[in-house]
Amino acid sequence: MVNLKKYNVLLHHFVLFLTFLVLTGCGIQQYTVTKVNAKQIGITNKNAQTPAIEDFVKPYRDKLDGDLNTVLAYAPETLDKFKGEWQTTIGNLMADVTLKKGDSVFVKRQNKHIDICLLNHGGIRAIIPKGDVTIRTAFEIMPFENSLIVIALKGEQIKEIADFMIKDKKPHPLSGMTFTIDKNGLSKNILVNGNPLEMEKTYYVGTSDYLSNGGDNMVFFKKNVGTFDMEYKLRNILIDYFKEVKIVPLIDDKRIIVE
Repeated sequence: MVNLKKYNVLLHHFVLFLTFLVLTGCGIQQYTVTKVNAKQIGITNKNAQTPAIEDFVKPYRDKLDGDLNTVLAYAPETLDKFKGEWQTTIGNLMADVTLKKGDSVFVKRQNKHIDICLLNHGGIRAIIPKGDVTIRTAFEIMPFENSLIVIALKGEQIKEIADFMIKDKKPHPLSGMTFTIDKNGLSKNILVNGNPLEMEKTYYVGTSDYLSNGGDNMVFFKKNVGTFDMEYKLRNILIDYFKEVKIVPLIDDKRIIVE
């Protein structure tokens, strides 16, 4: 005679065992990357094995090269960011150009003037060589998509700009502002557009969107009392300026004076 009680116990254990197998089999598998194999596949081929791609790309490349090689102006001298201790001719030019072109937009939008322009030395990526200045030149100088931002700062932060430049020891492009470095390495005689700095006054400083967020340790911009996006790329400012002047000036006036 079959022992049903013993049979039911065995059946119960068997069902539990199957359930365990199903649950563990359906669980999420954990995988770990142990090896990566890769190879570089070029878009172009030196052996001309991809003529179809070349034929497709060539009209666009030729059009782009033609646009970039358009001559806008002429530079009588080479402007180089590495020639100058506290300021450079290319830095002076870029700061002056940005202030001038940006100011016309700021006046139309806010009925206010830009007082100062401050850019960063590292943002200048190429020289302006002696000779023809093209659209390509502007792209080489400013390859990034940085736009002009106007920052409202109190006089206290304007003094911080002078102190920062002394400490950083780099010829950051500066326009609209001058100051003297005394024998103790401190700033004095800070002038904005030829007038003595007023600590409680609000000044409008043109800069890049990168610097406006405190980039390159320019944290004084984050202490602003207002920001205005001009939606005007710094590269386009250069291009528009070159179209206007035809001859690129050599600007070497002193903005930072050392006692």
